[in-house]
Amino acid sequence: MLILLRQGRIGKWFSGIGQEAISVGCTLAMHVDEYILPMHRNLGVFTTRGIPISRLVAQWQGKASGFTKGRDRSFHFGTQYYKIIGMISHLGPQLALADGIALADKLNHRKKVTLAFTGEGATSEGDFHEALNVAAVWNLPVIFVIENNGYGISTPTNEQYACDSLVDRAIGYGMEGRRIDGNNLLEVYHTVNELATSMRNDPRPVLLECMTFRMRGHEEASGVKYVPPHLFEEWAEKDPLANFEQYLIDEKLLKPEWPEHIRSVFNKAIDSEVEKAFSEPDIIPDEEIELADMYMPYTFQPEKPRLSVKKRYIDAISDAMRLSMRKHENLVIMGQDIAEYGGAFKITQGFVEEFGRERVRNTPICESAIVGAAMGLSINDGKAIVEMQFADFVTCGFNQVINNLAKTYYRWQQNVDVVIRMPAGAGTGAGPFHSQTNEAWFTKTPGLKVVYPAFPDDAKGLLMSAIDDPNPVIYFEHKLLYRSLNGSVPEGDYYVEIGKAKILEEGNDATIVTYGLGAHWALEYAAKHRDQSIEIIDLRSLQPWDKEAVEASVKKTGRVLILHEDTLTSGFGGEIAAHIAEHCFGYLDAPVIRCASMDTAIPMNRGLEDQFLAKSKLEEKMAALLNY
Repeated sequence: MLILLRQGRIGKWFSGIGQEAISVGCTLAMHVDEYILPMHRNLGVFTTRGIPISRLVAQWQGKASGFTKGRDRSFHFGTQYYKIIGMISHLGPQLALADGIALADKLNHRKKVTLAFTGEGATSEGDFHEALNVAAVWNLPVIFVIENNGYGISTPTNEQYACDSLVDRAIGYGMEGRRIDGNNLLEVYHTVNELATSMRNDPRPVLLECMTFRMRGHEEASGVKYVPPHLFEEWAEKDPLANFEQYLIDEKLLKPEWPEHIRSVFNKAIDSEVEKAFSEPDIIPDEEIELADMYMPYTFQPEKPRLSVKKRYIDAISDAMRLSMRKHENLVIMGQDIAEYGGAFKITQGFVEEFGRERVRNTPICESAIVGAAMGLSINDGKAIVEMQFADFVTCGFNQVINNLAKTYYRWQQNVDVVIRMPAGAGTGAGPFHSQTNEAWFTKTPGLKVVYPAFPDDAKGLLMSAIDDPNPVIYFEHKLLYRSLNGSVPEGDYYVEIGKAKILEEGNDATIVTYGLGAHWALEYAAKHRDQSIEIIDLRSLQPWDKEAVEASVKKTGRVLILHEDTLTSGFGGEIAAHIAEHCFGYLDAPVIRCASMDTAIPMNRGLEDQFLAKSKLEEKMAALLNY
């Protein structure tokens, strides 16, 4: 790879020279059906698992035979066939995925171990702390391997952490920790083999610090001028390849003349594999393929009409989860205080008694790790529901949602079967950190589906559909509606198709396009103004959203108001307005008008909150629309 880089045939390379013993030793010690989560310097994991060199080169060069169809580089990919789950550029998140993978094995009594790599630099990330803490609390069989090579790009360890050794942190998490010579292949292999053998029968996490050194730059372009020259001399004496080769010769297991012959054979094989990848034609971009590969295909199966009963909005959500838990034995619910306590809003009350604590799991306060663990569970044949105690708190898990859940299927065709429940919205005087309706943070992100039911029947149907859907779904539920709203809800399994709007009232004078609490504001307005013929469309789903239904209504009425609880600037209504302007301009008799909440944080005081909300502007905005 270094030769190819100098020839200008590749553009970037993260070298593991000097650290080979860790990758190879760890991988040899693991069973071939056990998951390994490597970093960008762990080439030895991929070669030891037997991945053809040509496929690796094709991956690095963005060729079709790589693992990501040219959509990502380096080791940013996974493969179920080889049980390797690669990293993303944000260091740390894969540690939580290892928790979820191990949890799935533990729940299914598989007696397997998961191994995840990290560098010493990433131990400063919050993801490191969260993942290790969850693994310790849940007794998950994960070996967390720190490759301590002395530098995070150019930052030496004395500027990264103040403790004497990183393995000492294991004490704080209540787990076993070991520190070993990462340049000794046999020490790495025997240590990991011993740990893994024990952990398969006695599930628990272990922190393993491997001391090593990076003989090249972070990546080749960065160079090594920041490293004192004497360190290269010292660590050259500890080179894992040279020392293991000499050991085999000393033990009479390898004749002195063999290594040169072995290298010659390998060089020819590698050259052939490299040229095979380089000779592959470049990918021809196809817009349809790119768009189609953003989500795993899923065909909705419509349900026959069922008998309905009156239920509260909150009970419809609970009913949907209970029925889904019965249907999917691999479904696990995770969240803060959701077990015996029943969650902050008591939606999961009674679930522990029916499904047990293994499937209804209280979590520490660590949103990033739990979203990551949910993804890991999904990777290992599970399904997960994550309850954000409040939608506002999702910011603490934002990276996992946006960069891991949303992009994984597009990158390497691994679906992420996770639903994140988001108790959202104002109306209770809860202030800036418990009242946001933040759907626009997620509608911008391809790979996520976003739903926002306004009525009990849709709350049940959309949640059951979200759980059935193999893609990640952000499920918004409005807190104000939990106990204040009743409606007819079909009994038994019930599904509402994601991406389909519902016409709440038909009319001819104007259209209100809305969702969530806005649907109820629109109905109140229409009831108050029976002299006006208002068509009300409840989108129900925001990603994807029902463009056809909106277009048909706008062409019919010629006037449209978009109503939502979120703030005006960059709210989802702006996307709807732009689409209408582009596709229905010739049918409009008035400008598209948006009615949204103020561009401020949400205040606590009831009067200030009422002023903030879009509802306070609805009369004025509708008058402007109808009188234009």
